[in-house]
Amino acid sequence: MRIIFIYTTKICKPNTKSFTPTSLIPSILRATPTNTFTPTRPMSQSVAIPKKLQRVRDHGYDDYMEVEKKMRKVLKFQDLILSQPTSVISISRLDTVARRLGLSLKQFEAGRFVLKFPHVFEIFEHPVQRILYCRLTRKAQLQIDGVNEALIAQIPDAVTRLRKLLMLSNTGRLQLEHVRIARKDFGLPDDFEFSVILKYPQFFRLFDAKECRSKYVEIVERDPKLTVCAIERLREREYREKGIDAEDIRFSFIVRFPPGFKIGKYYKIAVWKWQRVPYWSPYDDISGYDLRSLEAQKRMEKRAVAMIHELLSLTVEKKITLERIAHFRLVMNLPKKLKDFLLQHQGIFYISTRGNHGKLHTVFLREAYKKGELIEPNDLYLARRKLAELILLSPKKAYVDRELVRYRRGGEDNEMRNFNRDYAENSFSDFETEANGRHDGEGEDKLQSDLDCDSEPDYTDEDTDSEEGGDVGATRVLGN
Repeated sequence: MRIIFIYTTKICKPNTKSFTPTSLIPSILRATPTNTFTPTRPMSQSVAIPKKLQRVRDHGYDDYMEVEKKMRKVLKFQDLILSQPTSVISISRLDTVARRLGLSLKQFEAGRFVLKFPHVFEIFEHPVQRILYCRLTRKAQLQIDGVNEALIAQIPDAVTRLRKLLMLSNTGRLQLEHVRIARKDFGLPDDFEFSVILKYPQFFRLFDAKECRSKYVEIVERDPKLTVCAIERLREREYREKGIDAEDIRFSFIVRFPPGFKIGKYYKIAVWKWQRVPYWSPYDDISGYDLRSLEAQKRMEKRAVAMIHELLSLTVEKKITLERIAHFRLVMNLPKKLKDFLLQHQGIFYISTRGNHGKLHTVFLREAYKKGELIEPNDLYLARRKLAELILLSPKKAYVDRELVRYRRGGEDNEMRNFNRDYAENSFSDFETEANGRHDGEGEDKLQSDLDCDSEPDYTDEDTDSEEGGDVGATRVLGN
């Protein structure tokens, strides 16, 4: 009460200055604990795509990579068996060589592994040495032959893919070793240096770098017809089939978020804005542009997305490991932190860590797959997936097939035995019938000759010159 009285007396004290109501406002504002007169402005969230996003798993791609992990190990064992002179190897030696090459870590693990896939590997006992050997089944051999035929048949397409890959580079050249590491992803044969590069000198040039000992492959001439990206053809098809506004899809990508991905309102706005940001084509030369402005940085970021999209479109299975993309990072102007960069665009790409205990990162192009299968498969992809079908087949079916084969072989052997027995019996009965008939005929002839001899006992010398006379004469001589 005392403090309030002093405060009121100070206010009511007459002042020599002119009194105005507005002169009380500063003192009241200083006396009040909170400033209730200042208008508050709500915090606005950013409409840019976050730099770090949590990865959301898509089990369709992860299951695909689980089968791919088994396929890679099976292919290594296949190469090991085919490297033998007779394409046959004993189980004991297989276990030793597999541990030496790092395919298995424990003893007898190689034997257990080949027993899991009876449709691919066949274990048999040597007829003389009486030890177990391993070889490829007929189905696996046919699958390998199919892959080789498909690989040879698509070499012209592989030449086009290699040309476009070189055109994506800033300098039009790539290290030969980097191309060799990723040769299976782009559908190139193992001897592509001779069967592709040196065979087509009008497209490629092979040379040694002066500053290092590495070999480089360079494109001879850029073809303007090959500078059309896969996403541009897809935009044109979407425009013609669905009639979407050309301005909306001019610089946009197909976005399909994984199930369970949380999409907020501001994230939708950020993606909508990003889809309309223009960018330079991956095949364009950007050496003459000023890249220091903020707008140029945005264009370069979207160009990196288009570059990886085009790189994945050139592969056979529309997927490639992140480590192999890193080999082309400098020559294709890709960002340093590739994994974080790709996680910003989970609607376009998917990164799977399955396949090698989390050490291997495989990047998929989401628009090319549906439910874990390629939407537009090619012959080489189908030939490779037949090995996956053999791996996924149940071992029980292999045992049933072998029993059926044995049953059929046993049935055929029994039929052959019965047929041979029946044939022998029929032949013997026919022979007996024919022999009996022959003996009966001879007896009748003999009886008839005896009757003739009794009826005509006298013969002259002239009758002996004829055939009948000769026969009768001989009979008479024998009779005497």
